[in-house]
Amino acid sequence: MSIHAFKMQLKPGVVEEYRRRHDEIWPELTELLTQTGIHDYSIFLDEDTLSLFAVLKLRDENSRDSLPEHPVMKRWWDYMAPLMEVESNNRPVEWPLTPLFHLA
Repeated sequence: MSIHAFKMQLKPGVVEEYRRRHDEIWPELTELLTQTGIHDYSIFLDEDTLSLFAVLKLRDENSRDSLPEHPVMKRWWDYMAPLMEVESNNRPVEWPLTPLFHLA
């Protein structure tokens, strides 16, 4: 298992809509994430900067790299694109975070 952390960026005025959409996350997306080996996934908000900080655990046997090609993932990115900084294919822009400390 490995832990991955990254940052994303919300646009101004969309925090509650972002929260609502995640509170109502599609069951097929949850299933897809689980099937590809992602679990224990959290996203945190820095309210001052609107930066999102995501942390997820990834099983050793995973297929996370296949997500960008999956239709459900593409639909989710299209759905979320108006709320955040995205690439040309609507994939959220991600900035990886470097681990500096972990207390187990």
